[in-house]
Amino acid sequence: MGDAKLELMAHLMRRAGFGASRDELERRVAVGYEETVEELLHPELQEPVDYHEFLRYYPLWWKAGTMGGNGHAGWVWRMINTKAPLQEKLCLFYHQLFATGVAKVDHYDEIEDMIDMFREKGLGNYKAILMEIARSPAMIYWLDNHENHATSVNENWGRELLELFTMGIGNYTETDVRECSRAFTGWTLIHKLPRFHMGRFDWEFEFRPEDHDAGEKTFLGHTGNFDGEEIVDIILAQPATANFIARHLYSFFVADEAQVPAWSVTPPNDPEAVQFIADALMKNDYHIETVLRMVFNSAFFKEALFAKVKNPTEVVIGTLRLVGDTERPSPQTIDWSFEITYMGQDLMNPPSVEGWHSGIEWINSGTLMKRTNFVAELISEHDRPGVARIIDRLKMVGESPEAIVDACLDVMGPLEIPTDARRELIEHAESLGRFDWDNNSPLEGGAAKVSEILQLIVSLREYQFA
Repeated sequence: MGDAKLELMAHLMRRAGFGASRDELERRVAVGYEETVEELLHPELQEPVDYHEFLRYYPLWWKAGTMGGNGHAGWVWRMINTKAPLQEKLCLFYHQLFATGVAKVDHYDEIEDMIDMFREKGLGNYKAILMEIARSPAMIYWLDNHENHATSVNENWGRELLELFTMGIGNYTETDVRECSRAFTGWTLIHKLPRFHMGRFDWEFEFRPEDHDAGEKTFLGHTGNFDGEEIVDIILAQPATANFIARHLYSFFVADEAQVPAWSVTPPNDPEAVQFIADALMKNDYHIETVLRMVFNSAFFKEALFAKVKNPTEVVIGTLRLVGDTERPSPQTIDWSFEITYMGQDLMNPPSVEGWHSGIEWINSGTLMKRTNFVAELISEHDRPGVARIIDRLKMVGESPEAIVDACLDVMGPLEIPTDARRELIEHAESLGRFDWDNNSPLEGGAAKVSEILQLIVSLREYQFA
């Protein structure tokens, strides 16, 4: 039996962050679980990432435009270097929920502005986030609300607000969609001026009262001359909205669920947990910090170890934060941002407004190979400080193949794997011969041999779960 406190802390840091090294886990265990939850929920206490350091190396990423498919590199660099991992993890959560892509928007900087808003407001009230999204030029363009006029209603934004951002299919009518859309007529944007020498001017939100339908509307059983904010208030008062957002929070932070389009016909895997989150949302005015505190301290969260397949961002960022020597902006930063895309998650460019399909659908024969090769390559680079610290820990267990395998599984998780898989690892370790820690040969030394064990571990099915 492993150290239960350390296993629980590792679980928390995988879900509320991007994992943690053994040194960090031990420091956090000494501080305490609930105290760590509080630290994660208060990113303002941490020194913020200086994004200007990235821009000094990559100035063209300011007002990035399209950037050849890697405009998310600056965000990747932030995730690698943040001291407030939950803040960036929430950006990822909201980016999945409010999926908006450069394939149509054509301006990475506008989507980056949306991510910045998530970073600033992500732990606050969900209403404030919804109102910012409704005024986001990227979202307005993505869902055609600039074409939503008093004399010609476009229902795209109104439909997705109800279907994907709040209530879910089956909880509203087509009439509700149209009445909702009428309330957002005149919510539009001011188009960009021509490009200047270091990027593009911003889009800006604009409300045009002359283009707004101020007539009486009947929406979800309420009648009045509603505007967009009043519509949002009515939506948030519906239990269906709390249930829908609760399921999103459960699926992202607790355990994999069915894909969102199936939710109207597929019940939650843990109805009691989802209801707990929904009740917390309603009782606390959708205050996300308060709700996440309750989730992270709940029994169902603590019991859901390895119940989620890591998404590609978690694989890449978690590995880079583990191995170290990844902090400085470099050409590799751009390469790493592409690795996330190659694994199936093109950040800032989701496949549709539905976002990505998650869970086991992250894995196929191609993406599994990408995942395994990426982690295996980095974990074998002994000159990286994080890898060197792992090897130093492994040296302390001696030369017993069984002890070395168990120590590798412990430091890379801790991981529990099937008996047959553990036996095969031990047999492979035995076949490597003596683990001579004094031998620094890149082929035959103890560190080289243990690298083979680590590479095999990261290729295991169990390692793909968070």
